[in-house]
Amino acid sequence: MKIGYCLTGSFCTFSKAIAQIEGFVESGYSVTPIMSENAYSTDTRFGKAKDFQDRLVQITGNSIIHTIPMAEPIGPKGMFDVLVVAPCTGNTLAKLANGIVDTSVTMAVKSHLRNNRPVVIGVSTNDALGAAAKNIGTLLNYKNYYFVPFGMDDCVNKPKSMVCDFGQLSDTVLLAYDGNEIKKKII
Repeated sequence: MKIGYCLTGSFCTFSKAIAQIEGFVESGYSVTPIMSENAYSTDTRFGKAKDFQDRLVQITGNSIIHTIPMAEPIGPKGMFDVLVVAPCTGNTLAKLANGIVDTSVTMAVKSHLRNNRPVVIGVSTNDALGAAAKNIGTLLNYKNYYFVPFGMDDCVNKPKSMVCDFGQLSDTVLLAYDGNEIKKKII
């Protein structure tokens, strides 16, 4: 399986995402990293952008797609069997739900969908039960979008926040590859 793996700016989940990418590579899948411009270039308290870039290239053996022109050929060239967006921020959810294509990740999704291939979404947003809820609902109703099960990550301190269960990402990808949904989306 050829997987395009997109990371958007939920930096606190990058270590979980990278662990999943390692698992895919160890399982023999070809993985190409795709990063939003912010994810690609922003240093945070969770790590330096260059360190994440180097780690992704080391794990996958592939260059990172990180600009709109680099992402545009994904669909025309049929580059991936499955496209994963995990973590997928509230900002990216809104753009996908409303057809806005202004980042490398949103272009990757748009381009990939032209071939009716699956896009796996791993929600990670502090506003999932707020303004982002309508965008999650919209995408749940769109064809070719498959959600990794997600739930509240800290109901006391972050009462609107939800994050996907990265431990179920691989199962979601395998099911999506065959056109099937994981049964329980909200955990």
